[in-house]
Amino acid sequence: MRFLYPLLALSALATPAALAQSAPSDSAAPLLASAAPVASTEAAAEPLGAPVGLNRALAPAATTKIRLTPSDPDKPSFLPVPIAFYQQETGFAGGVAILPVWRFGTDTTVRKSNARLIAWISQKKQTTVQLTHTIFTKEEKFFFSGELSYFDLAFKYYGRGNNTDEDVYSNIQYPLWVFDEKALVKVKPNLFVGLRYRLTDLGTVKLKEDGDDEATPGSYFTIPAEQRGGYTTSGVGPALLYDSRDNLLATYTGNFVDAHVLFAGKGLGSDYNFTRYMVDARHFNPLFGSNNTILAMQFLGQYHTGDVPFREWGGMGATLGGSLYNNAYLMRGIYEGRYRDRQFTTAQAEIRQKLFWRIDGAVFGAVGQVAPNLDDYTFDGLRYAGGAGIRFRFNRRDRLNIRLDYGVGSGGNSGIIFAVGEAF
Repeated sequence: MRFLYPLLALSALATPAALAQSAPSDSAAPLLASAAPVASTEAAAEPLGAPVGLNRALAPAATTKIRLTPSDPDKPSFLPVPIAFYQQETGFAGGVAILPVWRFGTDTTVRKSNARLIAWISQKKQTTVQLTHTIFTKEEKFFFSGELSYFDLAFKYYGRGNNTDEDVYSNIQYPLWVFDEKALVKVKPNLFVGLRYRLTDLGTVKLKEDGDDEATPGSYFTIPAEQRGGYTTSGVGPALLYDSRDNLLATYTGNFVDAHVLFAGKGLGSDYNFTRYMVDARHFNPLFGSNNTILAMQFLGQYHTGDVPFREWGGMGATLGGSLYNNAYLMRGIYEGRYRDRQFTTAQAEIRQKLFWRIDGAVFGAVGQVAPNLDDYTFDGLRYAGGAGIRFRFNRRDRLNIRLDYGVGSGGNSGIIFAVGEAF
């Protein structure tokens, strides 16, 4: 999997959170924006019959509370989270994630906006800098969502298709710039329409010789030579969003449908002419009459016509999130991009269960398939993934979770994912 973080990061986050447990356990509980201690104004009670001076000398120090987010719900939270991990492709790596959450204005019916800045660098000189955002303006009149990212990463590339061999792959690396932006206007409550623009700029795709005796160059050379030299895609098209979720970071109830058509062409500076049709539909529903148990479901379809370069194919096991998949993690348990092709369909479901303190649990499962054409789909060609995980409610006020999942999937894959926010 793409991100493999140690539990040390979770324990480091839990330490300051534990200090804040004198706060109420509801969603308005403070979680860190300022590390400044707040002194208690209540004087210690004087035991009867004891000298006043002695009582004062023996009295405990003033109680302090560390606030992890502002207690005022209208003030933004700004949460830095350390990143540290190791995997074969990167070696040791470290960085930071910065996660502001805020609301425009004081109208609490306006849902909060959020952004995620994730940056890290690895021992093997691989880099990720990813800025994503989801913004509701005042009165939710406008909605903006997108990303600006730079990646320079190594991958195992298994080639194209739904039946690639787990033992046949090449190690490749390339730099990639992504700019993606949706600008939508509200036409009625929860319904927005507008435009989406997406630009990707792929640098030279290199075959890496890193001492992996099992890798072969065969899959690398299935990529056309002109695409291995790098290319640009640029496309624009209409977009529609219906979003009735009560909270974007960890939804209890509501529906989400994001649909768009993207026309990429040389008139927009693209090296390839193709059209993308995409729909992302999600449903969230509390079970058993409370928010302690949540059913979450998602369907995603990504379909293409025209001359689609390899990096723009649908990729099963896409764990980088980002704006293309609305920050969703798909087919957890399958290596990122393990199966790729022009058409991609997947569905997943998850049960999220409140356990104790700030700890929640989850179990999840998913199915999916890729193919050159929709009529190439077969029941036998379905690929499967599933697993379980735990959640740490880092920011109770805004429902921002730290997530640790373990998944297994088709193609001989399994892995641990440590990430910020729910999978979808």
